[in-house]
Amino acid sequence: MSTPALLRPATLGPYSLKNSIVLPPLTRSRSTQPGNIANALMATYYRQRTSAGFMVTEGTQIEPRGQGYAWTPGIHSPEQVAGWRQVTDAVHAEGGIIFAQLWHVGRVSHTSLQPNGDAPVAPSAIAASGVSVFIETGPGTGTLCPPSIPRALSREEIAELVQLYAKAARNALDAGFDGVEIHCANGYLINQFISAHSNQRDDEYGGSLSNRLRFLREVTEAVAAVVGKDRLGVRFSPLFESTDEARVYLGLVEEDPRDTYLQAISLLEGIGIAYLSLAEADWDDAPALPDDFRQQVRDTFSGALIYAGKYTAERGNRVLDAGLADLIAFGRPFIANPDLPRRLAQGLPLNPLDSASMYGGTEVGYIDYPAHCD
Repeated sequence: MSTPALLRPATLGPYSLKNSIVLPPLTRSRSTQPGNIANALMATYYRQRTSAGFMVTEGTQIEPRGQGYAWTPGIHSPEQVAGWRQVTDAVHAEGGIIFAQLWHVGRVSHTSLQPNGDAPVAPSAIAASGVSVFIETGPGTGTLCPPSIPRALSREEIAELVQLYAKAARNALDAGFDGVEIHCANGYLINQFISAHSNQRDDEYGGSLSNRLRFLREVTEAVAAVVGKDRLGVRFSPLFESTDEARVYLGLVEEDPRDTYLQAISLLEGIGIAYLSLAEADWDDAPALPDDFRQQVRDTFSGALIYAGKYTAERGNRVLDAGLADLIAFGRPFIANPDLPRRLAQGLPLNPLDSASMYGGTEVGYIDYPAHCD
């Protein structure tokens, strides 16, 4: 009897993975305050999930202006680097492999989250619509509110941001991470540069698609120079249908998403990064990525391909067996099931997810989900 594809060993850059199951970036808002510092609670959470072949942290902001939600961790201060070291030590003690996701929300933020109450930064001074950010209203309490109107970045600030990504990558290595993933999805800063909806600049960073991809290229090259291209991934969230849910989930649907993303992927292929992670829409009745687009991605990109979305074991095995992906990421199921690979391997029932405890809080709904008992 052959081994299901999800349980087969895989390769990602220089790493040999014990299976093809990924813990993807999942915002949980449990960092220590003040300072947005990773902590022992987070180390326990990631250690519990080291049966994944590969792990990527929740988004971790590269600078104070990169924060869009209360209590998310950063990777720009010495205290934050030391906090993340607790996490990487815990994961490595269990034989796990973990990358840090480098995150900047750009315009998807609020003045109360910004240094000195300033406006968020973005390619252009265009507010994000149809989305909410989460701000703190008191110790351990917060509320959703619309993002603030951003201000446009200057050319000089864009160059500084490229270096801030590189510095965050150096911090990630100092914290013991095995590599990094650049967050270019879900309507955040790099996605804002790529999209004609949010980028209306008239300089070398705006206008044509090649110009709108310039920031992606500069950031990716700068980070690759720090960590090595074989220890670098990029995450996209290509959407092919405009819906209310797409706006709620921060998606930017381009007029020609196929051409936009295939050109972006071709750019990354030229740089030679280790993997590309594609986050599919995962709400009920969400539009699926076209099968021919998946094949075009495979034909364009020679590195490892990770897909994340509303995957079951059966669907994940099917996509892997078809050769369209190398790894499959499971989000919400991994939150509620720290031993998810075993459950998928043995067909065991899954713990239900407590949605109320997903963001913020204590160990409840975070590290207290039980492993399956024989």
